[in-house]
Order: sequence, then C-alpha cells, then structure tokens
Amino acid sequence: MSDYVIETSNLSKKYSNDLVVNSINMHVEKGKIYGLLGKNGAGKTTTMCMLLNLVYPSSGEILLFGKNPKKHSKEIYSNIGSIIETPGFYENLTAYENLKIISKIRGNYNPHYIRLALELVDLEKHNSKKFKDYSLGMKQRLGIAAAIMHNPDLLILDEPINGLDPFGIKEIRTLLKRLSHEYGITILISSHILSEIENIADVIGFMDNGVLIDEISKEELHDRLDKFVEFEVSDIESSIKILKELGFRQNYDFCITDEGTIQLYSHIESRDEINTIFVNSGINVKKVNLCEENLEEFFTRVISNS
Repeated sequence: MSDYVIETSNLSKKYSNDLVVNSINMHVEKGKIYGLLGKNGAGKTTTMCMLLNLVYPSSGEILLFGKNPKKHSKEIYSNIGSIIETPGFYENLTAYENLKIISKIRGNYNPHYIRLALELVDLEKHNSKKFKDYSLGMKQRLGIAAAIMHNPDLLILDEPINGLDPFGIKEIRTLLKRLSHEYGITILISSHILSEIENIADVIGFMDNGVLIDEISKEELHDRLDKFVEFEVSDIESSIKILKELGFRQNYDFCITDEGTIQLYSHIESRDEINTIFVNSGINVKKVNLCEENLEEFFTRVISNS
C-alpha cells in the first residue's frame, strides 16, 4: 500500500474556459501536516473540494488511502473530517448539543466521542455556554471538533485560521500539531498566511494560478532558502570599490539596499576575511549579519521563476 494518504495524478478542473486547477500531482504522506500555500484564487479550495467529492474533476485521478474513491466512497469518506467553509451551528445551543445533532444526522452518534472531541479542542469547560457567545477562535475549534468526533485518519481544512487574532491562531496551531503528533492524524491545511504554514507544516505545497509548483519538506525548505551576508559600513563607496577589486560584481554578487547596507550573495563563507579587509582599509564595520530569506521571499521567488 502507498505511504501517501492523498495522491493525485494530473488532477484538473475547468469551468467553461477557465482552468482553475491545472494537472496537479499532490503527495500527502501519512501522519504529516501538509500545508497548501497560495494566494487567494490560486486553486486551493477547488483542489480540496475535488478531494472531498464536492466538485467533480475535469480530468486526472485521485487516490485516498491508496484507493480509488469512486470505488470505495463510503469507506474512504467516513474516514475523513473537513472544514471547507465556516461551519454552521445553532446559535442558541451549546457545543455538545450542536455536535449531538450533527452526529445523529451523520448516523454516528456516540456521546463518548463527542466529549472526547470537545476535550481535545479545549471546549469541555464551556459546556453551558451557547454558541452565539463564543469567540471566533472558539467557533473555529468547535468546527474542528465536528470534523474529528468520528475519529478520522485524515483532516482537510481550508483556511481554518482565517480572520483569527494571534491568540486564536496560536490555539489552532497547537491543536493541529497535537492531533498530528499525538493522534497520528494526517492533515491537509490551506492558507495564504505564509508564516503560519511555515510554523505548522511538515511539507509545503506551493500553488499559483491552478498549478502546484513544488512540494518541499521543511528540512529541504531551509536548505533552499537563499542566504546572504549583510554589512553595515561607514563608507559605502569605498566598500563597493574594494569588493569590485576582489572580483565581486555589483547587482550580481552583491547589492546596496535602500537602507544603505551591503548584501553579499556569493562567497559568504569569506565574510570574516572581507570584514578584515574593510577594517584594515579604515572602514568602520558597524554590523555583520548572516541572513536568510523568509518564506514570503522564497514564495515570491518560486512563483516568479515558474
């Protein structure tokens, strides 16, 4: 059996003449948190809807848990929890009452699993509080409780942190990491918030204009981030002259920032020697930093080069 819980082959979706998902090949490993990263309109939601059988693909194939969902629909989708849009709950009911109704509609009512789900999302202590009095973060956590109360092995979450304040984002992040690391649940999460995907995901898929540009593990990501040395010096013109005499090319090996610092992109392992040359030439070196581009800069670079 495949190690992938989700695997697609040339998966596409076209509306009239608009190709919103274009031949993507996605690979989500068991037990991992896979972050699908892209701007609004990149095709993330449509991809998730196709995985959940809410939207029919125009072409391509999907395998879930190594099986064809067309042939094993009931078995597969009963093992998946999801949030695609903001979950709808009854305003005047408590969390438990809402989940009881949902589970009875689904035909899998189990009081023990409901209580366990509420404990996992830290809502059991609010058992008398009505949904209308919940904060946005609590509402999102209840949505996750509804998605996990039947003990799924896969969670598909579309923008679950959208609109949350920093405290709410931290709560959801902690919860999802716990579900993955302690309970072994595989999670596919989409977001346009780059820093949050970087914080939570084991693997990141970069999506733009319907194309899955790349899939990168967190370890590989840090190896591929551009690194550079930044010098803050007292005499920019003299420093540029020295670098050129050493064979460095301006706007290729180094550049001058708007803040008046020098960013060196090549031979960064020679930064100590360059610093010494600056100092011996009478230049006051105020600061030397080894820097690394962030995920936003990497994302921009990947998209612009695709």
